[in-house]
Amino acid sequence: MCRNILSFVSSSVEARSRIKVAAAVIVQGNKYLVTQRGYGAYKGFWEFPGGKIEAGESAEDAVVREIREELCVAIEVEKRLGTVEYEYPEFHLSMECFVCRIVSDEITLREHDGAQWLHADELNSVSFLNADVEVVKLIQGAGR
Repeated sequence: MCRNILSFVSSSVEARSRIKVAAAVIVQGNKYLVTQRGYGAYKGFWEFPGGKIEAGESAEDAVVREIREELCVAIEVEKRLGTVEYEYPEFHLSMECFVCRIVSDEITLREHDGAQWLHADELNSVSFLNADVEVVKLIQGAGR
């Protein structure tokens, strides 16, 4: 009986989809850009903007492309902040996070309902997606 249960649990975990994304921790002065999701099951929650890494694309290239598509700005990746692994009920998320800065254009929200610039000590004032809560911990741990 135990063997069958372990086999079922193992196959369920393997069947769960794994999504690889890149997120931009955009810094301007001593503030961070956070955006409010405008669609889907997690609409209304706050996040660090970014998106899926496409086949054959590096995480750095993905974050630059996604920010251009979502916010209509050009960014420069300054450094890698870290990776967040988070288990949502529907999927496993692997999120590569990069500290970035805007190098041209003004922000235009194409997929988000809102955006805010927050100091590190204000990041806990919004309702982040669970994986993004882990990004906040990375930021606060890095002392950036």
